[in-house]
Amino acid sequence: MAAEGQEHQGIVAEHPQRRPRVQKNTTRAIASDICAEIFPVGTFLPRENDLCERYGVSRTVIRESLKILESKGMVRGRSRVGTVVCNKEEWNILDSQVLEWIGERIFEFDLLNCILEARRAIEPAAAEFAAERATVQEIADLDRAWRDMRDGERDVAGFTEADVAFHTCLLKASHNQVFLQLVGIIQAALKFSLHASNEAAERRDEAIDIHGELVEALRMRDKAAARDCSMRMLNLAARDLAAAVKRQRPAGAGLLNNP
Repeated sequence: MAAEGQEHQGIVAEHPQRRPRVQKNTTRAIASDICAEIFPVGTFLPRENDLCERYGVSRTVIRESLKILESKGMVRGRSRVGTVVCNKEEWNILDSQVLEWIGERIFEFDLLNCILEARRAIEPAAAEFAAERATVQEIADLDRAWRDMRDGERDVAGFTEADVAFHTCLLKASHNQVFLQLVGIIQAALKFSLHASNEAAERRDEAIDIHGELVEALRMRDKAAARDCSMRMLNLAARDLAAAVKRQRPAGAGLLNNP
């Protein structure tokens, strides 16, 4: 009984406040093994007891982890059969945790190019709408984000935070209800995309200049200029993403990882 009580010390018998960390680590470990194709798409995960042994946790933790993965479209439980790994097309790839789990394999999934394509479809229109509809406060918020980009040019993480804030403000300033809903959906993916292009860029002054021009176009209520600025900054992003792919460097890895 003593041995049983000490089994998986710190996991099964952990203090309640430590449980979330154990749960999070276990979910990440299973998800990472799925992304690494240790458990390939279309195959069944090992039995519950085997998963307990593999990850050194209780059955309760395994079950909770599988529920989380199922909610994100990565696995599907089948009654009396087991848990199967879903096709990647079913995964919620815009979820911040899923992006974290994909990590350095983000280029293999071609997600960054897909995100760029989505931005090309949305952002120029949002910029044009913002030139007509943005409030004075929203333009001031965009100007503040642009200044933060300029001041943080040498710091990739800080520059990216300001860049994300800029594009989030832009979508909100469009006053398009669908675009407003998209802000929460694409924010994590946008952060990965911008970090990858910003990290790969040899220089960031071009992006800073264009973002500043966009703020000025909004002040002048110049819809054509605003759309043009948006398209030019997306062309820069495409160039820098291409450079990141060429280097085969995991630009998105670890960006959203938490200690």
